[in-house]
Amino acid sequence: MKKILAAALCAAMIFSVTACGQSEKKETETVGTESLPNEGETTASEEGDLKEVNIVLDWYPNAVHAFIYDAIEKGYYAEEGIKVNVQFPSNTNDAMSLTAAGKAEVGIYYLPDVVMARANQNVPIRCIGALAQSDLNIILSLKEKNINGPEDLAGKTIGYSGTELSEAMIRTMMETAGVDADSVSLVDVGFDLMSSMTTGQVDATIGCMVNHEVPQMEKEGFEVNYFYPHEYGVPASYELIFITSDDMINNDADTLAAFMRASAKGFEDMKADPEAVLDILLANQNAENFPLDKDVEMRSMEVLLPVLASSDGEFGAQEASVWQANIDWLKEEGLLKNDITPEELMADVMN
Repeated sequence: MKKILAAALCAAMIFSVTACGQSEKKETETVGTESLPNEGETTASEEGDLKEVNIVLDWYPNAVHAFIYDAIEKGYYAEEGIKVNVQFPSNTNDAMSLTAAGKAEVGIYYLPDVVMARANQNVPIRCIGALAQSDLNIILSLKEKNINGPEDLAGKTIGYSGTELSEAMIRTMMETAGVDADSVSLVDVGFDLMSSMTTGQVDATIGCMVNHEVPQMEKEGFEVNYFYPHEYGVPASYELIFITSDDMINNDADTLAAFMRASAKGFEDMKADPEAVLDILLANQNAENFPLDKDVEMRSMEVLLPVLASSDGEFGAQEASVWQANIDWLKEEGLLKNDITPEELMADVMN
């Protein structure tokens, strides 16, 4: 099978995409605080005193990023002495490569890819907090296909974006369900995961997100079924994480802590008034490349709010046990060349 977007290489590695109908990204764009007024507004001279923090998103703005735009508009970052500039990735691995190179202070990326990059290539990045506390990645199909679990995939075709990680997930799920993994056909459909299903090219896909593609397809009139990899042997994971460089952790942890504190305030606003925060996001969407539908993003908010904090309600919480389970599984699947520990991947900048 054709391998694109090869996992574990800092220059080319990805895990999944936030939205599966995506097309090739354009040049990196940046959004700052200049045109965002209201509560906590700072003057031009005050902004000059703020420390700039560049954050590279995993994709164009959508509901999972709404707390950032809220924290910018409400002045929460400015209160912490920082000015946050939002960058959209021009390449799928920008969030990792730019933070590792010191060209951005924070990135939003994927846990398995960070494990592989650190273990296999010694990329100097670590996680300072989990964003989505549970998986959003699903195996999605049209309801008419009657696919409710791995046992229903025998003899079917699965669309994916060509990564070894997705192949390993499918293999684990099939083996856990007692089904021959060779009984399914994998079709590399790139980023055309939704359309490959609706046009009948494949029977199911892996890589779509429960908070985006499900409400999007349902709004378009499609009935769907889906299940999660972690229900069939793949370890539970943090879907999205905040990453930074070793250099930032060693030399400017206070700035990272300020970013996390202000971001947590934005998340509290999301919980208290999701529609108001969504309106802020919609005002800052990248309509040219990734236009947002308010109904779909509101449904996405409903899915995301319960999983953007730990069971104790802590924003950014992460546990070594989650990292260890993923390390063990990646090693079993032959995706890790070297040993690594959770302590080499995590950083607590708040204490």
